[in-house]
Amino acid sequence: MATQRRHPSVAAELEGTLLISGDLFPYFLLVALEAGGSAQGRRPARRVPLRRRPRCCPVRRRPPCLCHDLRGFVSTAGLTVVDVAAVAKATLPRFLLGDLRDSAFRAFARHDAGERYVVTRLPTVMVEPFVREYVAEGARVVGTELRVVGRRFTGAAVASPGVAVAGDRSLGALVAVLGRDRIIDVGLCPGGGAVNRQPAFMQICQEHRMVSTPEKAPATPLPRSEYVWPLIFHDGRLVSRPEPLACLAVVLWLPLGVLLSVTRILIGIFPYGVSLLLAAATGFQIRAHLCAPPERRRRGTLYACNHQKLMDPVILSTVVHRKVTAVTYSLSGLSELIAPIPTVRLTRDRGMDRLIMQTVLARGDLAVCPEGTTCREPYLHRFSPLFAEIAGEVTPVAVRASSAMFHGTTVRGHKWMDSFFFLMNPAPWYHVRLLAPMASSSGGAGGGDASSRDVANHVQRVIGDALGFDCTALTRRDKYRMIAGHDGVDVRAAS
Repeated sequence: MATQRRHPSVAAELEGTLLISGDLFPYFLLVALEAGGSAQGRRPARRVPLRRRPRCCPVRRRPPCLCHDLRGFVSTAGLTVVDVAAVAKATLPRFLLGDLRDSAFRAFARHDAGERYVVTRLPTVMVEPFVREYVAEGARVVGTELRVVGRRFTGAAVASPGVAVAGDRSLGALVAVLGRDRIIDVGLCPGGGAVNRQPAFMQICQEHRMVSTPEKAPATPLPRSEYVWPLIFHDGRLVSRPEPLACLAVVLWLPLGVLLSVTRILIGIFPYGVSLLLAAATGFQIRAHLCAPPERRRRGTLYACNHQKLMDPVILSTVVHRKVTAVTYSLSGLSELIAPIPTVRLTRDRGMDRLIMQTVLARGDLAVCPEGTTCREPYLHRFSPLFAEIAGEVTPVAVRASSAMFHGTTVRGHKWMDSFFFLMNPAPWYHVRLLAPMASSSGGAGGGDASSRDVANHVQRVIGDALGFDCTALTRRDKYRMIAGHDGVDVRAAS
C-alpha cells in the first residue's frame, strides 16, 4: 500500500495564472530586442496585431500553440544561447515580477508544498531564471525546448515524447517529465471555473484550486516588499512593459527623440542660466534643493554623489553654476567628446587614483560617484572610501533621475549611447539636493582605512535618508557578476 506524501506536489501555468496577463508578445519582443538588436526586434513586431487576440493566431486562425511557436521562432532564431540566457536573467524578471499575481504566488510558493511545476508556452530558457530566483527555489519549469545548432538557437522547438497526449503541448510536456503513471496533487487554475479556460494539464491534477479574487475584483500584483529577493539589479533599455500599442508609440517617437536628444546635448555649450531655460523648453526638468545655507563661492569643493545616470556630474555642474570635473573609470571617447565638463580617467590603482583626485581638487571642484556604477532601483551600493581620503571636507549630493520610455544606463548594451537614450525621453527629470558639508577622515593627507570607511558609510546613509533609498553592501563587481556574469573590470565603455 502506497504511503501518502506529506508534501503535496503543485503545478500552475505561468501565463494567466501566476501572471495576471496571458499575453506573451512582450517577452518575445524583449528577447529579440535585447539579445538581437533592433533589427531582430522588428521581426516579431511585424507579426503580431495591435489588438490582442489570445484565442487564435491572426493569420488563417491557427491554433494558439502554433501562434506562439511562430513568435518563438522569429524572436530567437539565430540568437546565441548565452545572449538569450543573459536577457532571461537580467531583463525579463523585472517585467515578470511586475505582473506576478499576488494570490497565485502565495498559493504556489507556500512553505508546505513539495514538488512544484510551472507550465508555460514560453521557451524554458526564458522563464527558468525568474521562476527559480523569484517564485520558488527548486521549481521545475515545463516549457518549450528550443533546438540548438552550434551555439545558436534555430528557433524551432524540440519535439517532446509526450506532446501528442490529448493534443496539447503543455499536458504532453508535463506527462513527459512526470511519467505516464504520475499525477499532480494540486493544480492551480485561473478563476471563473469554466472548463474551456482551464489549462489542459489540469486533467492530471487531483485537486483544482482557483486563484481568482472574490467578486471578480481586479487581480493585484505581488507587492515589492514581499519579493523573495529584492529587485536591485536589472538591465534593458525599455522602461515600460512593451505592449503592442506601447511599441508603436516608441517607434513613432524615435525620429523626434533622436532629434531632441541631439538638441539637448548641444544646449550644454550655452551658459548655465541659459542652458537651464533651454532644457526646460525641451521638456527636460531640472530641480535643485539646498539643505544648508549657501556658503561663499570657493574653489576645490569635493562633491560625493550617488550614481543614477552618466550625466550626474553634468547636472551637478549646471546646478552649482561652475565647472565641476568628473572622474571616471571607463568612459567612451564619444562621451568624453560631447561632455560639457572636464573628465579625468582613473586607473583602479588606489595610490595613483588618490594622487590624481588630489591634483584635480587642487585646481577646482571635483565630483565623484563612490558607488562606482549606476543603480536604477531605490538602493545605494556600497561607497568606496577613497573619496574620504583626499579632502578635509565633503559635500554629499543626493541625486534622483527618472524617465518614462528609455533607460539611460546599460550593462550588456552599448554604453556610449547611455546619454543619448536618456535624453531621447519625452520628459526626463533630475532632482538634485546639496546636503550639508561634513568633515572627512584625512584632511587631504590620506587617512587610515577604518576612518575613511566610516566616513564613506556615513555619507551613504545620509544620502540614502535624503532620498528614501535603502543602503546595501553590494558593489559594482556584485552588480556585473549578477546580471552579466563577469566582474566588469575589463569591460570597455564602448562595448
